[in-house]
Amino acid sequence: MAANRSVLVLPGDGIGPEVMEQVQRVIGWFDKKGSVRFDVKEDLAGGACFDAHGVSIRDQTMEIALSTDAVLFGAVGGPKWDDVPREHRPEAGLLRLRKDLDLFANLRPAIVLDAMIDASTLKPEVVKGLDIMILRELTSGVYFGQPRGEQTLEDGSVRVVDTQAYNEEEVVRVIRVAFELARKRKNLVHCAEKSNVMETGVFWRKISARVAKEEYPDVEFQHILADNCAMQLLRDPHQFDVIVTDNLFGDILSDEAAMMTGSLGMLPSASLGNPDPITGKRHAMYEPVHGSAPDIAGEGKANPLAMLLSFAMMLRYSFDLGDDADRVETVVQNVLNDGYRTGDIMQSGCHLVSTEEMGTKLLSELDRTVD
Repeated sequence: MAANRSVLVLPGDGIGPEVMEQVQRVIGWFDKKGSVRFDVKEDLAGGACFDAHGVSIRDQTMEIALSTDAVLFGAVGGPKWDDVPREHRPEAGLLRLRKDLDLFANLRPAIVLDAMIDASTLKPEVVKGLDIMILRELTSGVYFGQPRGEQTLEDGSVRVVDTQAYNEEEVVRVIRVAFELARKRKNLVHCAEKSNVMETGVFWRKISARVAKEEYPDVEFQHILADNCAMQLLRDPHQFDVIVTDNLFGDILSDEAAMMTGSLGMLPSASLGNPDPITGKRHAMYEPVHGSAPDIAGEGKANPLAMLLSFAMMLRYSFDLGDDADRVETVVQNVLNDGYRTGDIMQSGCHLVSTEEMGTKLLSELDRTVD
């Protein structure tokens, strides 16, 4: 039996606690019947934390996050907290987690399961079997660059500035993650940038080419302009395996890829830090792509599958438990193949189930894997 893995669970707001509850049931299943045990600590984050403590995340919670093996995060935010000061808004807690844990590599898989082909707005032959990974640099670039803000010029007119800035190490480390991912997938990396018009694009192109040549000659590597990448994702997405890009283009391309799959309610994500030079462990946080959906909170309508698939990513990337990750992903596919759907992915001829009922179906499928 492997040593216990420590996990910090932060359900958050809206549907976050509901979908996290189903993952907690799966964690309980692993504790009883699986090959791995978890030490789970649960705490508040986001609006729920602000209501209880006046901040979106407490220092004590951050200390736990920094010392734990992985963080499972639900969702935060909602109109209830629209008038809260910016530094205490629910999203501020999420941003602090990313910043303090230095989670620079955001992994956004775009996978189309056979049972969900008809949910995509693209033709079935375009998306069938789709499995790509968008790797977005998460802690630098135009969202964090200085100077930024509004300026009043001498003639009284107003000028607004955002600065796109990267240093070499910020680019190198996320490029390396892309190649490491590709080695475990289809061995292909595309680096998407705007080297034709942006200095940072030239910088990304130069550094990625150097890393590819010097460190990963066994992996196929191609450059692609970011706008062309957006077009090619819709034209022929199967040409891609891992796409690595900066913060701004990653934000855009990952959302595009997400909607190709048909539903945000099905999509997980992972945010990774650098491995510790001594232990090899890295800070990591796993969360569904969907938001807090306060309009359906408490109604049993939330889809827990993205949260569960985020848990599978945790098994794979934080704990190197690929077989258990495969088990969870297969269970999700089996439940969908059997026709069970929450409202957001409901299709003609399928069975509408609640959040809890979907969790129960997943547990039943897990039981079948050990029979």
